[in-house]
Amino acid sequence: MQRTQRPLLARLAGANPTSVFLLTLVVVLVAFFTPGVVGGLLTLALAAVLIALLVTTWPVQAPQTRLIRLLMLTLLVTVGLAKLL
Repeated sequence: MQRTQRPLLARLAGANPTSVFLLTLVVVLVAFFTPGVVGGLLTLALAAVLIALLVTTWPVQAPQTRLIRLLMLTLLVTVGLAKLL
């Protein structure tokens, strides 16, 4: 039996929130505690994924949520760039 491909957002919506949170936490901690260029690149890669998610979900977010997400994303990019320097 062949499984049909579900769109990425449908698969993300069906993911276990606890697993997604823990996986993201691990990636963030590894990116923050890895020194130098590698840590900076990991942080910026995480920011790029979050930018893609932010752009996709922008129309359905409340203005307050948008502001908080933009602030957190700005902080993440700043940390990534600081680690590169």
